[in-house]
Amino acid sequence: MSQEALPWSVIARELVGADHGSGLCVIFVDAEPGRGPSLHAHPYEEVLIILEGEATLDDGAEKRDVAAGDVVLIPPGQPHGFVNSGEGRLRQIDIHVSPSFSTEWLESREP
Repeated sequence: MSQEALPWSVIARELVGADHGSGLCVIFVDAEPGRGPSLHAHPYEEVLIILEGEATLDDGAEKRDVAAGDVVLIPPGQPHGFVNSGEGRLRQIDIHVSPSFSTEWLESREP
C-alpha cells in the first residue's frame, strides 16, 4: 500500500489499523513550520519517531525540543502535543498502540 493512498488529515496521512486487520494505527506526519496538534491524550501508548526536522513537544507540564533521530514514548493518558518549531518540514511517524484512533482534545490551537 502506498502512503499516498491513505486519507489526509490536516498535517498527516493516517493508517487505521482496524481497516487493515492490524492492532496498530500509524500517522505519517508531514507538517509545515508552525503546524502540529494541540494538547491531547490517548488511552493507549504512542511512539513518535522523528525522521526529519525539529519540533517542540509539550507534555502538559513542560516543553522540550526534539529533532531527527529522536524517539519519544508517550504512556497512556499522558497529555501531549507538538508544533514544528524548525524552518523546514517536520516528518515523523507516530505509532498508536490501538487498532483505531481515540483522542481526547485538551485544548485547541488555531491553524
